Amino acid sequence: VQLVESGGGLVQPGGSLRLSCAASGFTFSSYFMRWYRQAPGKERELVASISSAGGTTTYADSVKGRFTISRDNAKNTVYLQMNSLKPEDTAVYYCSAKPGGRDYWGQGTQVTVSS
Repeated sequence: VQLVESGGGLVQPGGSLRLSCAASGFTFSSYFMRWYRQAPGKERELVASISSAGGTTTYADSVKGRFTISRDNAKNTVYLQMNSLKPEDTAVYYCSAKPGGRDYWGQGTQVTVSS
């Protein structure tokens, strides 16, 4: 199983970023996918999740209305569109999958929101 995140960077408050996570090594279309984030000195938190076919999504209260999770099962990729970014969104963002009951994580992509 391999998960590779990309798309992070430095953005000003109010700006947008789109994160991508390319998955391989398992049947991507059969599994929920999740985005987590971890800020310095804080625990990793669940940001958003999406069902295997993409019909069900959930979000942390802190990002509702600003972030959108989506997936393209033909490309084995999950996305996180982040709009109206705030300084408190600064964190390393990870995608995650749980094929076979075991948690797998990517290496993470840094998102920094600062003026």
